[in-house]
Amino acid sequence: MSSIFALIDCNNFFVSCERVFRPDLENRPTVVLSSNDGCVVARSNQAKALGIPMGAPVFKYRQVLKDNDVVQFSANFELYGDISSRITSLLTELTPRIEVYSVDESFLDLQGLNITDYAAWGRAVKDRIQREIGIPVSVGIAPTKTLAKLASEQAKHDESLGGAFSFLDLSEAEHDAMLQKTPVKDLWGVGWRLNPKLKSAGVHTALDLSRLWPATARQLVGSKHGAQLVAELNGISCHGLEPEHQPQKSIMRGRTFGEDTDQFHVIEAAIASLASGAAYRLRHEHRLARSGGLLLNTSKHKPGFRSWWLPITFDTPTNDSGIIISRLVRELQQHYQPGQQYHRANVFLLDFIAEDALQTDLLGYVDTTIDERSRRRMQALDDINKRFGKGRLGYAAERFSATWQPKRQLRSPRYTSQWSELPTVRLYH
Repeated sequence: MSSIFALIDCNNFFVSCERVFRPDLENRPTVVLSSNDGCVVARSNQAKALGIPMGAPVFKYRQVLKDNDVVQFSANFELYGDISSRITSLLTELTPRIEVYSVDESFLDLQGLNITDYAAWGRAVKDRIQREIGIPVSVGIAPTKTLAKLASEQAKHDESLGGAFSFLDLSEAEHDAMLQKTPVKDLWGVGWRLNPKLKSAGVHTALDLSRLWPATARQLVGSKHGAQLVAELNGISCHGLEPEHQPQKSIMRGRTFGEDTDQFHVIEAAIASLASGAAYRLRHEHRLARSGGLLLNTSKHKPGFRSWWLPITFDTPTNDSGIIISRLVRELQQHYQPGQQYHRANVFLLDFIAEDALQTDLLGYVDTTIDERSRRRMQALDDINKRFGKGRLGYAAERFSATWQPKRQLRSPRYTSQWSELPTVRLYH
């Protein structure tokens, strides 16, 4: 067998993170809400049973939430990110060959490990994560990523499996039976656009897809992805582990404001904060941006929706927060419309080059002396914030207003990353 993958998939991850510190919520319907507490982005099994869909607008389900005493949390991404990092750290003790696919999913390459019973190994991993971190997971094991994803879903929904399922333990007939009961829409890599096209061609199940000629699948899907899907369903791996880090082609930071605003200083503070975060990410990537832009829009749910795309180009490629903030604010000044109620801002950085690839030019736009001072300034800024805490030192424009910040009125404490919010234990004699 050329490859063996395990997918570790955290169950209802955001809700599970909240329950780590609130065990009293174990059997109560619980949801986690998006920015401004507007939509449901995570649900416990009990909440799903009430018919609350993913992305449900809170105002439409307010009565359902109230009648069923559903516990609501504002998204606490700092907590979720920290717990995700702890799970990743534990998994790297099992094997260094790991791909963090998302905040709640990781693929492991098990090839070459001394494992005789893969399902038992998966259950042991599941039990260890539950015991040491407190998060329930499902483990799927298979010769391809697509089948590992399908196996993890099986482990998640069949309690008799103990949280782990392996395709390696199946006979050919059992393998086909598993694919036969899997609707093609539930396959990893088949989106809502592709599903109707496959169904119209008579492909209703994963087994139907696995039996297509690769050329036919390629024609249906319109790319080599179709042939790869067929191969993966038949146990031939087409997708190895992705490199630990791939340079991004663009960086975007955006927020929906806590309330619509026409105040210039509020929008300026939002742009400065978003640009500062994007520039920090760019420095972390050791890249420089040649261009960027600002996207502003009003609310789509109110009459007269409008949006504005304001592109910028830097004379010298940069990752300097101050330079990026200054250029974006200058662009805002030129296009700002008093009285217009702005709803959201997105900051983009684009067209990257490597940090050590900056070249001088004949016209003298690129001044290496200025660039060197900029790099030293940013290094000092990042070092101070790393030592004394995120956001301890920043630009004045970031502090002009905090009213743009999304509302998180139901956010739980950041138990694992903020000293002031650590859990308190009281002992009584």
